[in-house]
Amino acid sequence: MSKRNLALIGATIVSIIYGVTFTIAKDVMPLYIDAYGFILLRVGGSVLLFWLVWLFMPKEKIALTDFPRIIAAAFFGVAFNMLTFFKGLSLTSPISAAVIMVSTPMIVLTLSALIMKERMQKRMVFGIILGLIGTAFLILYGKSIGSATNAGLGNFLVLVNAISYGFYLIIVKKLMDKYNAFTFVKWIYLFGFIMVLPFGWGQFQTVNWNLVPMDICWKIGFVVVFSTFLTYLLNLLSMKELKPTTVAVFIYLQPLFATVFAVSLGKDELSLVKIGSAVMIFVGVYLVTQKKSVQ
Repeated sequence: MSKRNLALIGATIVSIIYGVTFTIAKDVMPLYIDAYGFILLRVGGSVLLFWLVWLFMPKEKIALTDFPRIIAAAFFGVAFNMLTFFKGLSLTSPISAAVIMVSTPMIVLTLSALIMKERMQKRMVFGIILGLIGTAFLILYGKSIGSATNAGLGNFLVLVNAISYGFYLIIVKKLMDKYNAFTFVKWIYLFGFIMVLPFGWGQFQTVNWNLVPMDICWKIGFVVVFSTFLTYLLNLLSMKELKPTTVAVFIYLQPLFATVFAVSLGKDELSLVKIGSAVMIFVGVYLVTQKKSVQ
């Protein structure tokens, strides 16, 4: 099997893991552990794993001038990103959250145009507007079953998380060009852990571990080991063989896997608003990411 095919399989596995994570994380919070306490567990566990793996990796020295960029990446890629996502997910439904996450490539493109002054074509602008309308409909009318306590606020926070992740991708690009990923990712997660500590420590302390069933403990472990650590490793493998734009396309599979998983387990249900919003977002994403046709 070629390295490219292995990379494509790796990227698909990442999408499946993320799609499953939306429902698995909902089972854990807010019933057994609140969102910020769960994030502290997730980031803390990942810090240990990344530093352990780094011990067996080639060593590189990071220039002091790159640490402000690493701290910014930790804020947008770990702390703010996860705090808004998990809080949003605890208030909304798995399908709504997954659909909104698809807007990430559009957000990255918009931020690139604003920050890096990259030119945008008319169809891209139209695609972004269409995607935003779809996302707005989902935020305002995406009512859900089960424990979606405040779907509107939850959907908005997931959107804020997607914007934060867009900033992270732009910030981390220069680090990827300069260093081996393991050289800086351990620092990103360490700084991220320090940032989420004040938010999550109180909620982490209130968890009564005697009342947490074994299957919930396994689900917490799944989010730490698979949804954070393993997905990052597989993305690195994919990025070596595939263009970043190709890897980004796999984010569109997440709502598909999230929907199949959530509906099959009775954790969520489809509605016309969700389907309509999803179609608008997907069409918007297609228009934004489509390659310019050769005349």
